[in-house]
Amino acid sequence: MKAPRIDVIIPAYNEEASIGKVVDAIPRALVREIIVCNNASTDNTAEVAESRGATVLLQARKGYGSACLKGIEHLKAKAQSEQPDIVVFLDGDYSDHPEEMDLLINPIQSEGYDLVIGSRALGDMERGAMQPQQIFGNWLATTLIRIIYRYRFTDLGPFRAIRYDRLIDMNMQDPDFGWTVEMQVRAAKMKLKCTEVAVSYRRRIGVSKVSGTIRGTILAGHKILWTIFKLL
Repeated sequence: MKAPRIDVIIPAYNEEASIGKVVDAIPRALVREIIVCNNASTDNTAEVAESRGATVLLQARKGYGSACLKGIEHLKAKAQSEQPDIVVFLDGDYSDHPEEMDLLINPIQSEGYDLVIGSRALGDMERGAMQPQQIFGNWLATTLIRIIYRYRFTDLGPFRAIRYDRLIDMNMQDPDFGWTVEMQVRAAKMKLKCTEVAVSYRRRIGVSKVSGTIRGTILAGHKILWTIFKLL
């Protein structure tokens, strides 16, 4: 069986202390291109990522989703014969374990899944890696998705793999905190074949731009809930 073309998209905002570790930990035998979407960083995130061999894109508009959308634009600009088969998303703060990437890719390759979520709730999570408000927010969001859309998830984890053609069909739009939940809600509405795998999760390097502040937590929670209902 022909090996799939797998590209990785990493949104990154001021992650110079961690982005090198993230890129270095990605299994290069699996991946064709590592794309770091530098989301208006004011530090040396871009330089560190580039020194590790990543393709660095500049996204001047702040927002997690904006950075991810920039990466998708880059993939769409490739010749059709060079577009990927699978796209993997993960964070640039070294909280995910990139070496576990094959756990997310295998269900797509061998079992025909369209979307695989790396679930921190099912996996080995380091104490303190997620704040109580994050854990509650994940529970509430996934419960609402189950009730409204009849799809069962346990997490909105950023570490995920998706078939490229399905990703394009989704027409993703959210520019910030609603990105992950938008993908899962759209997958449910499209009746895609989805699953979760247990992944490890550790304390991030640096302070979270979302859960690290009260304002960020409130804004993210509001956006996630709004996205779930907006797409009804």
